[in-house]
Amino acid sequence: MSISAVVWDVDDTLFDYTAADRAGMRGHLAAEGLLGGPGTVEQALARWRAITDEQWARYAAGEASFEGQRRDRVRVFLGEELTDEAADAWFRRYLDHYEAAWALFPDVLPALDALAASHRHAVLSNSSVHVQEYKLRTLGVRDRFEAVLCAAELGVSKPDARAFRAACDALGLAPRDVAYVGDHPEIDGRGAAEAGLLSVWIDRADVSAVTDGCTPAGPDGAARLHRIASLVELPSVLGADTRFGAPSTFG
Repeated sequence: MSISAVVWDVDDTLFDYTAADRAGMRGHLAAEGLLGGPGTVEQALARWRAITDEQWARYAAGEASFEGQRRDRVRVFLGEELTDEAADAWFRRYLDHYEAAWALFPDVLPALDALAASHRHAVLSNSSVHVQEYKLRTLGVRDRFEAVLCAAELGVSKPDARAFRAACDALGLAPRDVAYVGDHPEIDGRGAAEAGLLSVWIDRADVSAVTDGCTPAGPDGAARLHRIASLVELPSVLGADTRFGAPSTFG
């Protein structure tokens, strides 16, 4: 195995999206005077996340625009038929709180530093280039990546093999020479492996017990899929000659 480049997912892989979303929505609900309604704060946060996942799935399936899924998240959450302008304004106020909570996972910079000399790096996300370029610049890591590719501009989303192969094409490499690191066992893990990349599923939440069925199809599918609990393990999976990290505990 000779891996020349690593392509990265962003949200909940490099960037702690879940924590930022929860903190941002909590602050936003407080500012909007919406914490005194029925149900607990935790219920409200869980409902927002469920609505986000539902609307994002519609966007990924081509059933809604990027802006449209944002507006529908607000409308469904509030249970109100808002105009586009009103929904956009509400979402922008949420974004102020959300962006204030942005942070990389603590294992990200050490991993990027350890692999800087041995591997090229790029990003493939199911978001938009505008959103992810801004996020990576704000987090101080945009210059670590040769290319940032996103579904909104590609016209195809993970787990479609064409999305992963577009990232390989951007680097001028064959899929067999590229690793993909992402947090979702199906969209990232299975998708990358079935597209022919070395797939590294980062399972920080240890959800493997309920996702044992994500082994990719094909004669070498399992060999192309690795599960790690921390990016500390990534250099070992890649066979990188660094002093960072420890042997991978998952095959």
